[in-house]
Amino acid sequence: MSSTPSPVPDAPRRTRRKEARPGELLDAALALFVEKGFAATRVEEVAARAGVSKGTLFLYFPSKEELFKAVVHENAGRHVADAFREMAGFTGSSAELLREFVRRWWTQYGGTPAAGLTKLMVSEAANFPELAQYYQDEVVGPSHELLRRVVQRGIDSGEFRPVDVPPLVHLIIAPLVQMVTWRYSLAPCCPSAQQIDPVALLELHAEMMVRGLK
Repeated sequence: MSSTPSPVPDAPRRTRRKEARPGELLDAALALFVEKGFAATRVEEVAARAGVSKGTLFLYFPSKEELFKAVVHENAGRHVADAFREMAGFTGSSAELLREFVRRWWTQYGGTPAAGLTKLMVSEAANFPELAQYYQDEVVGPSHELLRRVVQRGIDSGEFRPVDVPPLVHLIIAPLVQMVTWRYSLAPCCPSAQQIDPVALLELHAEMMVRGLK
């Protein structure tokens, strides 16, 4: 008489679930921070949306502030770091590199849920200066430095005319910030006739910058 086979343990599924939790928590935190703001978001809500306990959340992130910093790094900071590495190996023209900067900004940030972080910082930075400083150090400062290097690369090669680079960096970035601010404020209220194609607008913006620099 044969014995009944023992059930196969479900450990692999549980292991995958455990490994997935930090990412799920970051996704839930990003959504809630953008929807409700940093101050109004409670860690219990983040844990519930991710399908875990509050205790599990604190295993990965010891405070709401650390959770926010992880959200910023994962959704914005790491992309800037990747862009620095890719720029170092870029062999094309500086004009194309500038266009690529603008495209990447949209595909990796402006056109994703992470763009809501800009709206969040505009509305709450004054109330949370430590977090605002982290966002400045992790995202804003490196992004400006990356763009400065792109423009300086073109000037040094003779492809771009000499310009005062720091103000130009602000001039290039300002429409990008305005775009995501509009997206999270007035865009949902605008009639379809007044909606814009963000990709087409960014291509036009990059082309104007390139033509102005040559």
